Amino acid sequence: MDLKSLKMFVHLAQNLHFGRTAEANHVSTSTLSRAIQRLEDEVGTSLLHRDNRTVVLTESGKQFQQYAEQQLEQWQLLQLSLNQKQEQLQGKLHIYCSVTAAYSHLPPLLERFRQQHPLVEIMLTTGDAADAFEQVQQQSVDLAIAVKPENISRLFHFQPLAKIPLSVIAPTMTCQVQQLVKNQTIPWHEVPMILPEHGVARKRFDYWFRRRQQGKPNIYATVSGHEALVSMVALGCGVGVAPYVVVENSPVKDRVQYLANVGEIEPFELGICSLNQNKEHALIQAFLAAIANTN
Repeated sequence: MDLKSLKMFVHLAQNLHFGRTAEANHVSTSTLSRAIQRLEDEVGTSLLHRDNRTVVLTESGKQFQQYAEQQLEQWQLLQLSLNQKQEQLQGKLHIYCSVTAAYSHLPPLLERFRQQHPLVEIMLTTGDAADAFEQVQQQSVDLAIAVKPENISRLFHFQPLAKIPLSVIAPTMTCQVQQLVKNQTIPWHEVPMILPEHGVARKRFDYWFRRRQQGKPNIYATVSGHEALVSMVALGCGVGVAPYVVVENSPVKDRVQYLANVGEIEPFELGICSLNQNKEHALIQAFLAAIANTN
């Protein structure tokens, strides 16, 4: 009964989705299915009820989940004990962040960490900042640079890094959008809006727009990621709310303008998040300690 199969089973037991578990563990769904079948053969009973649509743990599966979690925890504790005795940490640390954060905030954090632990291999995945907590919760990554939500689950440990201002941006090119925002009193209900699909940024926008008291926003498009939002604004598609750091690091920043006197927007609190249950793991603990020393 190998550790990788136990890890995959625990992940599957938590989210009950073969596709997500296979992706998180970098295997095909058929490989995952064979691994689960081998576990069931070794245990001598079915661990899952599954059909084309649903996956449900059997009673035996629930008991086996507890066993598997205990085995993995014991292995992690052993690794931590052995690593603490080594002169240098080794292993892989998987980090998730947005494209912008990968060059605006991550480099100084990695520099300090790699000076102390040069043998640790960094695995970096980039994507929408709004998906950071989900990536950590699914254990697809160990750590993520994330925006702190209004209500944070007890599942997570969050270590603050910086306050990130938000700005309302519009295109500089001559277009209908530019003409609308030039009005002394901007008709916000007419202005096309480019919005993030979800996450803290969407909530910040909703609250800001309600204070305009002009009915419902004229939504032109919703996008995944602030980088894409800035690009669409630069193309003259509409107005958007974006983090200042994303705008300033965008290759199209000269094609957007900041709108003044349109109301303040509460800034983001950016930080590193991890699962509370994992924050004592040697590599995660070392990374968080290195960050604390840079603040």
